[in-house]
Parts: sequence; structure tokens; C-alpha cells
Amino acid sequence: MRKLAFTSTLCFLMAALAQAAEAPKLHPDSADWAPLFKPDLSDAVAPEGVWSVADGVLTATEDQCIWTAKDYENFTVDLEFKTAEGTNSGVIVYCSDTKNWIPNSVEIQIADDFAKKWADSPKTWQCAAVFGHKPATKSLVKKPGEWNRMTVTCQGQMISIVLNGEQVNEMDMSKWTSAKTNPDGSEIPPWLSKPKAELPTKGKIGLQGKHAGAPIYFRNLKIKELK
Repeated sequence: MRKLAFTSTLCFLMAALAQAAEAPKLHPDSADWAPLFKPDLSDAVAPEGVWSVADGVLTATEDQCIWTAKDYENFTVDLEFKTAEGTNSGVIVYCSDTKNWIPNSVEIQIADDFAKKWADSPKTWQCAAVFGHKPATKSLVKKPGEWNRMTVTCQGQMISIVLNGEQVNEMDMSKWTSAKTNPDGSEIPPWLSKPKAELPTKGKIGLQGKHAGAPIYFRNLKIKELK
């Protein structure tokens, strides 16, 4: 009986350690963190009437982005998102031109991977991919209607992505010296017309709105600037 109790305790401790190892080592409620946007969006840059907050949830009615007014370099963004059926959105970092953001930024993809349209798309179009450039190691996005947690850390040309407690992607932008092919030889969508190695590593942070006709929902958006 004593041996059984010891074995059970050991298994519990091992499971707890494994869970702790998978969890993001972040504390978004600490003093080091700040809201990405004010609750009334007064510090955000966005088209009038498109983005709104209700009960702490941020969403958009059109395919228009919302941007920070400030440029950031070396930071971690921590947020929760919820998809609908067919959602295609993204977290945008290092944006140097909000009017022509697609080739002038890095987009971390958010998508409903359960929808056939995105499930059948290239892996670099699926959730937690660096869009068009590097797929996630696995799909961990939850089904539409459930909240997900995403953490994006940007330090110089290194970008790390954690989804629902597990690191699923990492990109060294310096390796993307071509605008036509990725380092593994796969093709880059032609609208991503600038090599990621040439992009500045300081810029605005944005969120993509209601793209492909399906809404996206965000909450608990926080940022920590890194030294």
C-alpha cells in the first residue's frame, strides 16, 4: 500500500512538472506588463466604427486592422483569442507601413484550422504559422467558440510563438533572404514581396479584423517590453 502511494505521488509530481514545463513562463498580471490598448481604444489607430470593445472583448466588423500608435522592438505580447467558423486573422508585428502592411511586417497567423478551407491550405496559412514563411510544428488551436492563449516574443530577428501553453514556432528572420522561396525551398506568396531578413525589427503591432467573412475575438491583450 505504501509503495502504491509513493508511486501515485511520484506520478502526480511528474505530471505537475510536465505541465509547468509546457506553460508559458510569463506573468501578465505583474507590473512589467501593460495593456496593449486602453479599454476605450483611445490610444489605438484604427478606422472609425470598425473595432469595438464589449465586456472586455475586442472585435471588428470589417477586414481592417487596428494598430498601436507606438513602435515597439524587443517585446512579448500575450493575449487570448477566439475564432468563429472559418476565421482567418493574425497578430502583426514589426510593421513599418500600416497603409501597406502585408509586405512590410511579420504576421503570426490565427485561423480556424478545423474549417476545410484552412485545413486544406498550405501549413504556412494555418494557426500559429508565420504566415507564408514557417508553419507551426503542430496545430493546437481550439475549436471555434473556445478561448486560446497566444504569446509572441520578438527579440531582434528572433520570433517565438507559444500557443495554448506550448511553443509551436520560432523564426530567425535573418535566414529569409529571398522574397520568392523560404529556406526549405517552398514558395512564398507573391504579395509578401520583401525578404524578412531586410525588414526592420521595430514597428507597430496590429491585429487583423474580420477577414474572409468570419469574425475574430480578442481579450486580455498585454505587452511587456524587453531589455
